[in-house]
Amino acid sequence: MDAGATIGRLLEIEALFGRSRGARNADRTLDLDLIDHGGLVMQSPRLTLPHPRAHERVFVMGPLSEIAPNWRHPSLGLTASELAASANVARDARPAR
Repeated sequence: MDAGATIGRLLEIEALFGRSRGARNADRTLDLDLIDHGGLVMQSPRLTLPHPRAHERVFVMGPLSEIAPNWRHPSLGLTASELAASANVARDARPAR
């Protein structure tokens, strides 16, 4: 499946769970992002790969570094482990109680 078809399917799944796209960064029922697609680097109105902010987000790089520590960011060349160590967005997040 190519990247366009993959993002299309992810958007369909979000819709099945009641996701409606409105304001940027608004609360959402489900948020599925495509972080990487075989090392492809691209930018289009519908999709940017690799995900433009994933490397800054602890909640993305932390779990990725656990399952694929040697994955390399296609543009930055750093591993998931290296990016997890330097990611700052949501470093202070705590699970809901």
